[in-house]
Amino acid sequence: MASDTSKLGFYLLLAPILLWLALLILLPHVGLFLVSISEKIGPREYETGFGNYSAFFTEPLYWRTFARTAIMSILATALTLLLGFPIAYYIAKITRGRTKTTLFLMCMIPFWVSELVRTFGWMILLRETGVFSQFLQWAGLVSGPVEMLYNDAAIMVGLVYTSILFMVVPLVTTLDSLDDSLIEAGYDLGGTTTAVMREIVIPHAMPGIVSGCIVVFMLSLGNYLTPILLGGKDSLWFTGMIYTQFITRFNWELGSAFGFLLLALSSLVVFLGLKLSGRSLSETMGRS
Repeated sequence: MASDTSKLGFYLLLAPILLWLALLILLPHVGLFLVSISEKIGPREYETGFGNYSAFFTEPLYWRTFARTAIMSILATALTLLLGFPIAYYIAKITRGRTKTTLFLMCMIPFWVSELVRTFGWMILLRETGVFSQFLQWAGLVSGPVEMLYNDAAIMVGLVYTSILFMVVPLVTTLDSLDDSLIEAGYDLGGTTTAVMREIVIPHAMPGIVSGCIVVFMLSLGNYLTPILLGGKDSLWFTGMIYTQFITRFNWELGSAFGFLLLALSSLVVFLGLKLSGRSLSETMGRS
């Protein structure tokens, strides 16, 4: 009797998350997939097929934009890791007490406002009449206004800025659990800074590196505001193409197919990242 009561309590506790997964994740994805395999043959006539997916591979603009989005998302993830790791190491292993708390808080302050506001902030800095352009003219480095918006560099700056916190937080959490005596022992045994990082710090931080890269890559891949605002209407970002199919052309069938292709890409990259790191998803998320 006690066993039945405990099982009932367990299922009741599990019910909210199961309902959340079923109603807000599984059912919408199933519905979207059914829409993606529907082909319009008349005003209100549809047939089942994979014509929407074949249209993606036969139209160069679609798959080139898809490949460009994937490559730039991977590059943004790599840059975020290169910038975020030193910051996280400094916060976790070098600073102490109130300084550590202050620095960590400073990393979080920009994220207290919406992504839209933060992106507009970069537009103010990078536009032709913006702060950077005026400073370059004042310093005599350029003879006229400089437009720094609407290019790949601006998109990359925005992607790294909007996602760096999601790299720093898991890295700080993971590096905090590294015993300082292990680092000291590495130096005492004659190890250089490079050797200590390679043999002690990075292997210990690997769960945080993997989880941070997964989150940053997915955020970059699915980002819409930053590429459109900083890259302009010709930014050629795949999420912008999905938006166009749904909202501008009312082609929900093709837009749904694009969405599932983006989901397949993110799942594949996450799988490959876990395989290359030799870790499982549960192990990575558990330690970070």
